[in-house]
Amino acid sequence: PGETVAVDGEVVEGTGLVDEAMLTGESQPVEKTISDSLSAGTLNTQGAVLYRATRVGHETALAKIIELVQQAQNSKPPISQLADRVAAIFVPAVMMIAVLTALVWWWLGPEPQAVYMLVTAVTVLIIACPCALGLATPISTMIGIGKAAEKGVLIRNGDALQRASEITTLVMDKTGTLTRGRPEVVSMALAESVNRDQLLEQVLQLELQSQHPLAGALIAHCQLELGLDSCSGRGQNQGERSNGSSMSFDQFHSFAGLGLQANFNQQRLVIGNQRLMEQLEVDLTPLHQQAIQWESQARTVVYISSDQKLVGIVAIEDPLRPEAAAALQRLKQQGLKLVMLTGDNRETAESVCLQLPIDQFRAQLLPGDKLQAIKQLQQQGERVGMVGDGINDAPALSQSDVGFAIGSGADVAIESADVALMYDSLHGLADSVSLSRATLTNIKQNLWGAFIYNSIGIPVAAGVLFPLTGLLLNPVIAGLAMSLSSVTVVANANRLRRLGRGS
Repeated sequence: PGETVAVDGEVVEGTGLVDEAMLTGESQPVEKTISDSLSAGTLNTQGAVLYRATRVGHETALAKIIELVQQAQNSKPPISQLADRVAAIFVPAVMMIAVLTALVWWWLGPEPQAVYMLVTAVTVLIIACPCALGLATPISTMIGIGKAAEKGVLIRNGDALQRASEITTLVMDKTGTLTRGRPEVVSMALAESVNRDQLLEQVLQLELQSQHPLAGALIAHCQLELGLDSCSGRGQNQGERSNGSSMSFDQFHSFAGLGLQANFNQQRLVIGNQRLMEQLEVDLTPLHQQAIQWESQARTVVYISSDQKLVGIVAIEDPLRPEAAAALQRLKQQGLKLVMLTGDNRETAESVCLQLPIDQFRAQLLPGDKLQAIKQLQQQGERVGMVGDGINDAPALSQSDVGFAIGSGADVAIESADVALMYDSLHGLADSVSLSRATLTNIKQNLWGAFIYNSIGIPVAAGVLFPLTGLLLNPVIAGLAMSLSSVTVVANANRLRRLGRGS
């Protein structure tokens, strides 16, 4: 306890609570047991564990994040090409101006012409040193991407940084992006004369055999209601004792996309959706009104029958992320149009849109449909950002102008995205957009500052004020002005460090 995890690995012995805030932003320590993974840089706060190293050195997750940030900081956004083109013309132009200045003073200047010629030509070269122009883009890019990394936003390169500042529409997946991606049982209704504890124990035994996403919600609910240990895994042998239960079953069968069934003491227990119950000719009348009410609230209803009699129904929902409304409101304030694309039914999508400031939504979409929706928005002239977390989001993430991946999502989604949100929070979206816009604004300020400085400084150094004042700019003052222009660019870029989270 109290030691930092040195390299990535897998726990082989013991249990501990590990603080992963530096990687995930999660404030609460995460329990780690046998077979769980550990990441370098995280802190073991309680308990002792023995773990086997799986990735060391440059292969650890922390090292890859550091490398990604360094590569991004050294990359150039497209706007830097403007500075490069200007510099390619600026340097020869300054040389020509210095030569012309020298010739004009040689031909038209007062005695001694050689002195005036030398002073003015050198002063032009000193004051026009393109340090400010050269610093304008890279220093702002470096600070902006570094600041984003502090907030848990990994921007792959300067190109993604600039494109993120230009998006007009943000498209979002629902499950795992706007919602937690962890379904929970929110209510349960039983028929009369049903032994609640016995039914819960039977449901628990049956669902332990399932890998369906809803099974985890039912298992957690049954364990909580029965006061059992939640550490047991799924996939135990049929009839094997679990969580202290002596119940056994046989003739287990899984109906793909419908539900499960098994026999408990010659009684056939079935858990599944309405379609399965209708196929088995189970009368749903006793709890029909309650089921309709739950469905109107965009909840998934799971039916439980025993010997073809309905004994209970369960309402399951995937709750919205607690920060979703506030984070999306920040995006709205930034002028973005918010669109939700989901594979869920229309009722669920409408329920989510009523709770969140979403402008449009489309439901019951396959991955290919999401891809086409992105293309349609782009054809309408929108600059589209897409945020997702699953494998099915990868095509749309690649098609979008800027792809945002939730860091807790699938690896393929993260690899397909331009921006990865390492903290499992939607505030990273608003942070990344605001930071990219602030960085691009800062770069433009630096470029304009360098342009204005040279537009004023070069003529003064060439002696345009001499006929009015009789004075020439001292080369020492010109050197000081050149230095101050660079300091001004650096100081302006460092204002990015003061950007707050704003959430």
